[in-house]
Amino acid sequence: MMIQTEQQYQTLLERIEELLQNPKNIENQHAKGHIELNVLSDLVANYEEQNFPVKQPLLADVMKLRMAELGLNQKGLSELLGVSTSRVSEYLTGKSEPTLQVARKISQQLDIEPAIVLGV
Repeated sequence: MMIQTEQQYQTLLERIEELLQNPKNIENQHAKGHIELNVLSDLVANYEEQNFPVKQPLLADVMKLRMAELGLNQKGLSELLGVSTSRVSEYLTGKSEPTLQVARKISQQLDIEPAIVLGV
Protein backbone atom coordinates (compact mmCIF):
# COMPACT_ATOMS: atom_id res chain seq x y z
CA MET A 1 0.00 0.00 0.00
CA MET A 2 1.22 3.46 -0.87
CA ILE A 3 -0.21 6.92 -0.36
CA GLN A 4 -1.59 8.13 -3.67
CA THR A 5 -3.02 11.58 -2.90
CA GLU A 6 -2.45 14.60 -0.72
CA GLN A 7 -5.80 13.91 0.97
CA GLN A 8 -4.70 10.39 1.95
CA TYR A 9 -1.47 11.87 3.27
CA GLN A 10 -3.33 14.42 5.40
CA THR A 11 -5.71 11.75 6.70
CA LEU A 12 -2.82 9.54 7.77
CA LEU A 13 -1.08 12.47 9.46
CA GLU A 14 -4.22 13.11 11.49
CA ARG A 15 -4.45 9.43 12.45
CA ILE A 16 -0.79 9.44 13.52
CA GLU A 17 -1.49 12.46 15.73
CA GLU A 18 -4.38 10.57 17.34
CA LEU A 19 -2.23 7.52 17.96
CA LEU A 20 0.53 9.62 19.50
CA GLN A 21 -1.90 10.90 22.15
CA ASN A 22 -1.84 7.47 23.84
CA PRO A 23 1.58 6.73 25.42
CA LYS A 24 0.92 2.97 25.20
CA ASN A 25 1.04 3.25 21.42
CA ILE A 26 4.60 4.49 21.73
CA GLU A 27 5.90 2.38 24.61
CA ASN A 28 4.17 -1.01 24.25
CA GLN A 29 5.43 -2.89 21.18
CA HIS A 30 2.52 -5.32 21.38
CA ALA A 31 -0.22 -2.70 21.47
CA LYS A 32 -2.40 -2.58 18.37
CA GLY A 33 -1.89 1.19 18.19
CA HIS A 34 1.90 0.74 18.28
CA ILE A 35 1.84 -1.48 15.22
CA GLU A 36 -0.55 0.84 13.38
CA LEU A 37 1.60 3.84 14.30
CA ASN A 38 4.71 2.19 12.86
CA VAL A 39 2.99 1.16 9.64
CA LEU A 40 1.44 4.59 9.08
CA SER A 41 4.71 6.34 9.94
CA ASP A 42 6.53 4.28 7.32
CA LEU A 43 3.89 5.09 4.70
CA VAL A 44 4.08 8.80 5.49
CA ALA A 45 7.89 8.76 5.47
CA ASN A 46 7.94 7.11 2.04
CA TYR A 47 5.43 9.63 0.67
CA GLU A 48 7.42 12.54 2.07
CA GLU A 49 10.69 11.24 0.60
CA GLN A 50 9.09 11.07 -2.83
CA ASN A 51 7.12 14.31 -2.69
CA PHE A 52 9.11 16.56 -0.38
CA PRO A 53 12.78 15.64 -0.91
CA VAL A 54 15.25 17.40 1.35
CA LYS A 55 17.92 19.09 -0.70
CA GLN A 56 21.50 19.20 0.47
CA PRO A 57 22.30 22.63 1.90
CA LEU A 58 24.60 24.97 0.02
CA LEU A 59 28.12 25.32 1.37
CA ALA A 60 27.76 29.10 1.67
CA ASP A 61 24.64 28.75 3.82
CA VAL A 62 26.24 26.18 6.12
CA MET A 63 29.38 28.29 6.44
CA LYS A 64 27.31 31.35 7.40
CA LEU A 65 25.44 29.30 10.00
CA ARG A 66 28.67 27.94 11.51
CA MET A 67 30.19 31.41 11.52
CA ALA A 68 27.21 32.72 13.48
CA GLU A 69 27.37 29.79 15.90
CA LEU A 70 31.09 30.33 16.48
CA GLY A 71 30.87 34.11 16.58
CA LEU A 72 33.20 34.46 13.59
CA ASN A 73 33.22 37.29 11.09
CA GLN A 74 34.80 37.06 7.63
CA LYS A 75 38.15 38.27 8.95
CA GLY A 76 38.18 35.67 11.71
CA LEU A 77 37.25 32.93 9.26
CA SER A 78 39.93 34.02 6.81
CA GLU A 79 42.54 33.77 9.58
CA LEU A 80 41.22 30.36 10.61
CA LEU A 81 41.38 29.05 7.05
CA GLY A 82 44.57 30.86 6.00
CA VAL A 83 42.97 32.65 3.05
CA SER A 84 42.19 36.28 2.31
CA THR A 85 38.96 37.92 3.45
CA SER A 86 38.07 38.56 -0.19
CA ARG A 87 38.41 34.82 -0.89
CA VAL A 88 36.10 34.06 2.09
CA SER A 89 33.65 36.57 0.66
CA GLU A 90 33.74 34.72 -2.67
CA TYR A 91 33.00 31.43 -0.90
CA LEU A 92 30.11 32.97 1.02
CA THR A 93 28.53 34.47 -2.10
CA GLY A 94 29.06 31.36 -4.20
CA LYS A 95 31.33 33.17 -6.68
CA SER A 96 34.19 30.80 -5.97
CA GLU A 97 34.66 27.28 -4.68
CA PRO A 98 37.42 26.38 -2.26
CA THR A 99 40.42 24.36 -3.31
CA LEU A 100 40.64 20.84 -1.94
CA GLN A 101 43.11 22.00 0.72
CA VAL A 102 40.84 24.83 1.85
CA ALA A 103 37.78 22.57 1.63
CA ARG A 104 39.50 20.20 4.07
CA LYS A 105 40.16 23.11 6.46
CA ILE A 106 36.55 24.28 6.17
CA SER A 107 35.31 20.79 6.98
CA GLN A 108 37.65 20.36 9.94
CA GLN A 109 37.62 23.88 11.39
CA LEU A 110 33.89 24.51 11.01
CA ASP A 111 32.83 20.88 11.55
CA ILE A 112 30.95 20.70 8.26
CA GLU A 113 30.32 17.34 6.61
CA PRO A 114 32.85 16.75 3.79
CA ALA A 115 30.01 15.88 1.39
CA ILE A 116 28.53 19.37 1.86
CA VAL A 117 31.90 21.05 1.42
CA LEU A 118 32.57 19.06 -1.76
CA GLY A 119 29.01 19.42 -3.05
CA VAL A 120 28.44 15.70 -3.46
